Amino acid sequence: MTFKTIGRHAARTGGSAARFSGRVALRTLRAATDEATPDVPIPPPGKAVELPGRGTTHVLDIPGPTPDAPTLLLMHGIATTGALTWFTVLDDLSKRYRVVTFDQRWHGRGIRSADFLIDDCADDAAAVLDVLGIDKAIVIGYSMGGASAQVMWQRHPERVAGLMLCSTSSHWEGHLGERVFFQTLRILNAGLLSAAADKVRVHAENATPAEELALAGLRDWALSELKLTSLWAFPVVMAELGRFDSTGWIGDVDVPTGVLVTAKDHAIPTSRQRQLAEQIPDAIVRESPGGHVSLILDLERWKPLFLDMVDDVVELAADPALRNVR
Repeated sequence: MTFKTIGRHAARTGGSAARFSGRVALRTLRAATDEATPDVPIPPPGKAVELPGRGTTHVLDIPGPTPDAPTLLLMHGIATTGALTWFTVLDDLSKRYRVVTFDQRWHGRGIRSADFLIDDCADDAAAVLDVLGIDKAIVIGYSMGGASAQVMWQRHPERVAGLMLCSTSSHWEGHLGERVFFQTLRILNAGLLSAAADKVRVHAENATPAEELALAGLRDWALSELKLTSLWAFPVVMAELGRFDSTGWIGDVDVPTGVLVTAKDHAIPTSRQRQLAEQIPDAIVRESPGGHVSLILDLERWKPLFLDMVDDVVELAADPALRNVR
């Protein structure tokens, strides 16, 4: 079984966080052979970084080709880690840019807090830039990370040189079925939040050191990264995504922005991704023909679109006059 099979299973399970990275994903990762994995290196191990007054998270900071290379801040999707979401493009990106990613709260080796809030994730991202001495970054978000990226612009616009939003939306809760689903999660979480927070904290304490994972093969590394996020985190994170809604302010975005749509997305409706693009003034919009996890399942077609869009957003951020030309 290959990483493409992993992608198919993940794409089918976008409607429920527990199913998104549950038993099916674990089984397929265990069955994947080393020969079937993408031909990319295992990311560097990263390190624990203390964010003053906030907690400790896990940060991967890959230098660019020159000290003054633009910085990309990558925000990961639900149930994964920074490295696991972006491992297929880290090597390509670092040839041109400084690349930073970190584990968001309740994920991987991220901060363990009493609750999970997108606002906190956005503030954590700004704090990561502070600790690393970075003034501004191009903020790139995938799926849940797209929500965090949007909120980072809203709460810390002075830190965001540009935005790139991949397979994401301005809101998760829409039709009746979704409203019932998210309302049910909120009711359940009201009584289970404290227990879930404890479970997530204990789970993190038993995590395998990042340095050890970096010595494994890519398949084993990916499996171990996936298992870093506790199943108890999923309903809490999903409920928060149900509350997220940027439709009232996303049209005010005033930095170069790219929106990469996945045309056969069954996790986040393609129509909502297109609506997001339409709401952002002068957004660069491109469509990849695959599904929600095209960064694994359809990498050959998705990656060139992604890398080209990154270059375009960086170029526009460096020279605002170009925005009036396009």
